Parts: sequence; C-alpha cells; structure tokens
Amino acid sequence: MPSILPSLLDNDFYKFTMQQGVIRLFPSARARYQFINRGKHAFPPGFAKALREAVDAMASLQLTREEKHFLRVTCPYLDPVYLDFLAGYRYNPEEVHITQTGEALEVRVEGLWYRTILWEVPLMSLICELYYQLNHLERISDAEVIENTRQKIENYRDLNVTVAEFGTRRRHSYGVHRLVLQALQQYGAGSFVGTSNVHMAMLYQTKPIGTHAHEWFMFHAARYGFKMSNALGLEHWVQVYRGDLGIALSDTYTTDVFFQQFDKMFSKLFDGVRHDSGDPLEFADKVIQHYQGMGINPLSKTITFSDSLNYEKVARIAEHCRGRIGMSFGIGTSLTNDVGPKAMNIVIKMTEAQPGEGEWTEVVKLSDEKGKYTGSERMIHLAKEILHIE
Repeated sequence: MPSILPSLLDNDFYKFTMQQGVIRLFPSARARYQFINRGKHAFPPGFAKALREAVDAMASLQLTREEKHFLRVTCPYLDPVYLDFLAGYRYNPEEVHITQTGEALEVRVEGLWYRTILWEVPLMSLICELYYQLNHLERISDAEVIENTRQKIENYRDLNVTVAEFGTRRRHSYGVHRLVLQALQQYGAGSFVGTSNVHMAMLYQTKPIGTHAHEWFMFHAARYGFKMSNALGLEHWVQVYRGDLGIALSDTYTTDVFFQQFDKMFSKLFDGVRHDSGDPLEFADKVIQHYQGMGINPLSKTITFSDSLNYEKVARIAEHCRGRIGMSFGIGTSLTNDVGPKAMNIVIKMTEAQPGEGEWTEVVKLSDEKGKYTGSERMIHLAKEILHIE
C-alpha cells in the first residue's frame, strides 16, 4: 500500500517546535513510545501488515523547497540551522516496531528523541485511516462533510470565539481532513484562526498553531526529577524561543503542581496556558485567581482550551470566561472525525526516556483527569508521593 501521508509536514506543529528544542538542548537523549488502545478497538486480520507498509513508505518523505520557504516566512523562530536539518531529515521505519496478536495491535517506537519525536501523530492518523478502510466502514459524503463543518464554524462564530483545528491525530482520513480545512477556510472568517497541522496550514494559507506537549515535561522529569520538571521545562522553552510560542501546557503533573512553579516571571512572560484535562470551568477560575494573585490582569492573558471540545462545551466555557480572561479553542476530533463511524480512542505516549548515557527512566503523565494518567502504577505512585498529589 502506498503511503497515505503526502508530506513530511503532515504532522502537528508542536512536534517541530519541540524537535528544534530537543536538537539544541538534548541531542543525545533517547525515547521510547507505546501505542495505547484506550477504546479497546479490535483490529482486523492483516492490519499490522498494512500499517507496516504505510510506515515503510514514509521513508521517502522529505521537505520540499516550497515547504521550507513556507516555514522560513511563517515561523521566523525556527532557525536556519533547524530548517536545514529538517530538509535532510528522513523517517527511519526501523524505529517503529509493529506486531499483531489476534485483534490486538502493539506499536512501539524507540530511538534518539530528536528523531522519534515526529512519529506519534502520523502513526495515530495512519492507524485511524487504515482502521476505517480495512473494516470497510462507510462515511458520509464529501458534500455532507463540508456542510457539517460550515454549520459548526458558523455556530462558533455566533458565539464570538476563535477556533483552531487540532484534529490530525484522530482524524477519519487525510481526505476528510482536507475537506474540513477547505470548509473552515471558506466559511470561517472571523472565527477560524489556524490549524495544528503544518501541511494543512500551508495548503490553506492559515497559521500553524502549537507550542509543546506533555512529553516535553515528562522528559524533564526523567532528566531532572519530578519536582523540577515544570520549572525547567518552562525555563528551557524560554531559552529556545525567547518569548515566542508562549502558551504553556499546565497539566502534565496536575494544574495545582504546575501553578506552584508558574511564578511571576513565567506568568508575565508566557501569553497564557492550555487546558487539556479536568473541569474547564474550575480550571478557568484557578487561572484567573492565579493571575490576580500575581497582580496581572487576566484579560491580558489567554487560556487555550483543547480537551474533547464540541459546541455545547465551548458555549459553556465561553459564557463562563467572557469578560474575565482571554480564551481560544483548539477543536480536534469533533471536526476531523465526525463523519459516521465512531471516532477511535487511541493515544501514543512516551513511556521511557534516556536523558544521556545513563539508564532508561520510566515517565508518567498525571493529568487533572485520572483516566488520562499514563505510566506504570509504581512510577505514578512515586510521582504522586514526591509531588504530594492526593
């Protein structure tokens, strides 16, 4: 099967921004990632073989001259050395290990972190697309996809909120993703502000959006310990980006722990924070209270909400936050995988890191929502004990 992915940039923007940071600060670090089948999906016979062929085909992807020009013009904080590196980057399929036992799929990734960091999002999008294909699941027509997306973005515009599309990893397919972006660009004036997918941003002449992901802080915990992971993760981000890309992810080790280290310097320097788990209204109240306690006007800051959003949830959040703090919304699966078949519930997470020449260290994520915890029970217990998390 030929590659379903058309471009090296068919990936989330924060993977490239983190990659530049890893190359600059941690070039010898190694990482391991694991596929987690949260939805207990049953994979049909031959799935691993089809996925293997699609992954192998990714070895031929390379940055084009036009793509490099787009990044240089659109993202001036990506330096020329990094763009030259990316022009020479090739996926190495040997870093990806795929097995299938009956209906169970196992996918593992291992290698240098600066290389393996790009695998997670395209692997997830390939797993989703092949799952629908090989199970012969029918979707609604192209015209219906466009019409549904038009209605959604017009409803968001009526709420007077800005929306970015964040749905690459669990999209129905590349084809549906293109239709959604086409409709957002055509009908979204005044509300649609960009996409997390760099390839789509280039195709539809919109802004690529993103900063960093949980793995940035998870690695810092492996390298420096749980107590220092948030502070040093933020410090290193500032070291690389000098004030650009200023939305900080707050829930790798719970929001409460994050705000203990999000001091006045970070609070002033970062443009805002991203909400990705737990009750969004409670989170908003905590953030507003935090900024007020620092003597900072919350209306000068932004919360980017990105946790399983749909219209009803966005409407509730917007009503709660309006006039109190800036807000924006990153909407994923409800845009890119609302076409008939049930959306998949899957993730790929970093499980271990080797910061240098030392030993492999397990990593964990302790979201505000316990169902989103990742990592071994032993390491989760240890992290909670060290960080005094109930």
